[in-house]
Amino acid sequence: MSLIEIKTLINADIQTCFDLSRNIDFHTVSLIHSKEKAIAGKTSGVIELGEWVTWEAHHFGIKQQLTSKITEFERPHYFVDEMVSGAFKSFKHEHIFKTKQNQTLMVDKFQFQSPFGILGKIANVVFLKRYMTKLLTTRNAFLKLKAEELS
Repeated sequence: MSLIEIKTLINADIQTCFDLSRNIDFHTVSLIHSKEKAIAGKTSGVIELGEWVTWEAHHFGIKQQLTSKITEFERPHYFVDEMVSGAFKSFKHEHIFKTKQNQTLMVDKFQFQSPFGILGKIANVVFLKRYMTKLLTTRNAFLKLKAEELS
């Protein structure tokens, strides 16, 4: 299993960061380059514990679908979304929020397993981990910008 951990310091309150991170509409805008859109389950607004969403997106030139569910939730400090079905063998994305002197430290811990056995492990080393890190970093930079704009 691979782990990506990204820390983002944001000049905004914890509740704003927490809510933006769970907002389906914001997520869609933040990843517009991959044509990501919610097509089933919770398709708009803020997602809550037990709710799920199916995303359709273009990655590596291929249209893909992925369904994830909110499996853990502690407002405004923590939530987890886990893959129910999709291209990965599995993934668990922990979203952690901590207040640090009038700022919010947002920590993403993204654990995933590539499909296809040894071929998946090679793909992970060659490009997948780097691709996912860039995707999460892009989303976090957009979230930071929007949260600071709202504060």
